Amino acid sequence: MLTIIFPVLERQLSRYEELEKQLHDPDVLSNIARMLEIQKEIGKLARIAAAMRKFHALEGDIEAAKMMVDEEEDHSAREYAKSELHQLVAQRDELAVELEDMATAGDSITRGACIMEVRAGTGGDEAALFAKDLYDMYSSYCEQRNWKTEVLEFSPTELGGLKEVVFSITGEGAFHALQFESGGHRVQRVPETETQGRVHTSAATVAVLPEADEVEIDIRPEDLQIDTMRAGGPGGQKVNKTESAVRLTHLPTGIVVKCQDEKSQHKNRAKAMRVLRSRILEAQQTKLQDERAEVRRTLVGSGDRSERIRTYNFPQNRVTDHRCNLTIYKLDRIVMGDMAELITALLAFDRDERLRAADEGQF
Repeated sequence: MLTIIFPVLERQLSRYEELEKQLHDPDVLSNIARMLEIQKEIGKLARIAAAMRKFHALEGDIEAAKMMVDEEEDHSAREYAKSELHQLVAQRDELAVELEDMATAGDSITRGACIMEVRAGTGGDEAALFAKDLYDMYSSYCEQRNWKTEVLEFSPTELGGLKEVVFSITGEGAFHALQFESGGHRVQRVPETETQGRVHTSAATVAVLPEADEVEIDIRPEDLQIDTMRAGGPGGQKVNKTESAVRLTHLPTGIVVKCQDEKSQHKNRAKAMRVLRSRILEAQQTKLQDERAEVRRTLVGSGDRSERIRTYNFPQNRVTDHRCNLTIYKLDRIVMGDMAELITALLAFDRDERLRAADEGQF
């Protein structure tokens, strides 16, 4: 297995070392933009490079320890060398599992920031309330992980629900952990307005986008249509009189992003650009995945927001993830942000599926 997937990491280590050399190039040092670009890429590869270097060092130490065991004539010294060899092999095997995770995780392991979109689906007011519950759940989880969140778009309803919320999440491993939240989420519970005690089913959709920077996605001015308008919704006369809302249309792809949360048109435009870059990156990645063999996709799911991935059943205090057939009877804790067991199970399931595909020559 290691010989199958480690070349991926070897290439990333080689790239890291190549970038390290470039940082000593006078031409690069005199080009601030290029230097910052290289430093950003180095930052993304640093964890993989450090792990691969440690693995190579352990391999060398193991060979040296084997030679000592074979050549040492003193019994006590040979036993000591055997003990050292045993410890080194255990460390290498433990690190190998970590490296397998890195290799199978692909690009997600090197990404930190992401943008999450939660939208109410079918179910009227109850769907909007469920969307708000999901937003609160993810916000609490991020707080527990010490990740920073920033609201980019927020559309509340009169009853305290959410039609839509778009927010960024910044922190090490954020996209990697949350990437499998994309899809359709279904809730089964008795709404507060239900007088007969009947259980209703509502839905919301979630999309998790890797946040793209200007280096990854370069949007040409001629490809962008910018419209300004008065902001709608609550906020009083000042909101309605100022053309602070911004709508961006990316002409080549037809992707449209609107932002009106800030009173400043400049701030709304900056936020909208962040979302637009991430949606363009998502579209590019989806196209690339579609062009590859279907077997490259794991059973965790395609990330299509129309795909039903999870059910939250409040009467039974149950959460069921339909992709890996996982059922957890502690919904009350999960909606408070205690998502570690759920997310760990999904990452493990995805890892196993990718390793199986690698064994079959499909990776």
